Amino acid sequence: MHTGDLAELLALAESNGVPIRYVDDRELASMAHGATHGGVLAVATAKPRTTVDQLIEIIEVNEQSNTAPLLVLLEGVDDDRNLGFAIRTAEACGAQAVLIKKHLWTFDTVEVSRPSSGAYERLPLVQISNNDDLVRMKKAGVRLVGCLAGAKRAIWDLDLTGGVCLAIGGEKRGLSGAVRSLCDRFVTIPTVGGASSLSLSHASAIVMAEAMRQRMTAGRNGLTAREPIVESADSDGEEPSPNGDEA
Repeated sequence: MHTGDLAELLALAESNGVPIRYVDDRELASMAHGATHGGVLAVATAKPRTTVDQLIEIIEVNEQSNTAPLLVLLEGVDDDRNLGFAIRTAEACGAQAVLIKKHLWTFDTVEVSRPSSGAYERLPLVQISNNDDLVRMKKAGVRLVGCLAGAKRAIWDLDLTGGVCLAIGGEKRGLSGAVRSLCDRFVTIPTVGGASSLSLSHASAIVMAEAMRQRMTAGRNGLTAREPIVESADSDGEEPSPNGDEA
């Protein structure tokens, strides 16, 4: 950080009664889990997670403003940095919230926050512990689209301009059967070559970028009439990938 910027930051902290402590570079690097901290760190309480009730409010506010909700559901994510990268991409692609299906929140906040480039602090994060929460989301008018390696429909062949939640599974187990049973459609990212699947962070970047592309191409921030939620399996009658790989 430049000297002038640092002086302005310290003056702002002082004017707001924030305690300032000077330490050596090694202590800063230890707290920041790395040396690229810019010479200053803020120590704060943990960011509160967004509740499901608050998520429904976000969906309703977007619909009232004639904006189609774009949400991302991540299941089976174990790597803190992968989660951080996915959150960063979600914000860049216009997602209103990231849903994380996990019973116990065991992530290292610093390891998630650093690769997110600030998105971790800005984007609502919702911990989903049971499928009832997803049912509530769907009843609010959001389709659930599962990304699977074995799906027949390519990601770009599905209209993603309406209210949608993109469900992406981790490398080890992919999407659970419980989540798949709630999906309205399944899509895949076609690949060529030896790799049959992608990491969670890369797969999420591709599907979110496609959703953003479709919405920008629509020219109205992706505003279209919402498709009805009528089925729990893909209309092509496809079966989910037996090994549970992500897209």
